Amino acid sequence: MQSRSTAARIPRQEPENRTGDRGGLPVADRAPARVPGPTRPGLTGPGSTGPCPIGRDRGEPGWPPMSRRRAALFAGTFAVYLLVLAGVLLNTDLVDLDWSVRLLRPYERWPSLEPVLNAWVVVGQRGPSAIAAFAWLLWRARRLGRLRPLLVMGVALLLLNVTVGAVKIVTGRLGPHYAQYVGSPELFSGGTIFPSGHTANAVVTWGVLAYLAVRWRRTGAVIAAATACSIGLTTVYLGTHWVSDVLAGWAAGLLVLLSLPLLEPLVAVAEQRLHRRFAR
Repeated sequence: MQSRSTAARIPRQEPENRTGDRGGLPVADRAPARVPGPTRPGLTGPGSTGPCPIGRDRGEPGWPPMSRRRAALFAGTFAVYLLVLAGVLLNTDLVDLDWSVRLLRPYERWPSLEPVLNAWVVVGQRGPSAIAAFAWLLWRARRLGRLRPLLVMGVALLLLNVTVGAVKIVTGRLGPHYAQYVGSPELFSGGTIFPSGHTANAVVTWGVLAYLAVRWRRTGAVIAAATACSIGLTTVYLGTHWVSDVLAGWAAGLLVLLSLPLLEPLVAVAEQRLHRRFAR
């Protein structure tokens, strides 16, 4: 009779292959591979050869965390937006600044610049800028074989229209050329001037192009920022917007851009569904 210690030193012999119940076929000695859920196109996980899953086993879209830097920038921009809105609603010194610039009438001081600036401000109009942007993004989408560039721009413009449009309707502010009372913020008079749609649209349209230009993102960001700043200042020069309209437009557009990374999982899910639908 062997002792317990001797038996412990004798290795247990395992069969080379385990067999199942059907025909003696060998059964793999490892867990079955996990069936991946929905994936985020264009991204690969570490050590993987395919797309990286974007969610849990149920296929729910993921929600990427916001970095501390982006969260701080988002909070600061939102605070500026609220301060500008409060400054106009409460008829503070910000409205006095609006009227000071309005009464200067800069468009009358240098009339020779007006034709050039009228042409330049078209770059910020939603129609012409969107047509130019979507034409380039359509070419890029065909080249990449993906719908993401078009979807990102579409989501950004939709978010911009909803947020800025709602504030325009609620405030109902009149522009400098239609102001009725000197010193008044001209609110709730049926206008749609606050915040500046030209400025916000310039920030979002050209900012999204920079966001999608991976290799030239920094250069594109500088160009987009310069374009948006110059368009906002041009509208003040031409007398079509108050200074506070432009400040709010810059903030509103930047908030949309900062929100885009959070919407990427939804864009990825939409892209997959469109691919499946058109592949039928």
